[in-house]
Amino acid sequence: QLQLVESGGGLVQPGGSLRLSCAASGFSLDYYAVAWFRQAPGKEREPVSCISSSGGSTHYADSVKGRFTISRDNTKNTVVLQMDGLKPEDTGVYYCAALRVLASVVATGGWSSYDIDYWGKGILVTVST
Repeated sequence: QLQLVESGGGLVQPGGSLRLSCAASGFSLDYYAVAWFRQAPGKEREPVSCISSSGGSTHYADSVKGRFTISRDNTKNTVVLQMDGLKPEDTGVYYCAALRVLASVVATGGWSSYDIDYWGKGILVTVST
């Protein structure tokens, strides 16, 4: 069964950190870029970050730039989103997704939900006192 599974979510205070992981099973992430999206209550799903298949190119939404870091370990078939300096507006369900796009597309932010081949089920992140 081909699937992506997110882990590491939870409740954290403003200014705190969380580390989200996305693990693939049933297929290799080696040839896929991996993106993180999030959906806040009552809002549409929005892109957060993306990393190319080799890890050489990354892209971040302006709202998380400088606070979030995306990385990958292809030997473990896993992608990590390190989230620091969390704010209440970062609250939402976070989804990882696999997509086949060129590294240049990742770097310029030209990717979107229309490019997604596989979605995870999502994990809740709550930033609150």
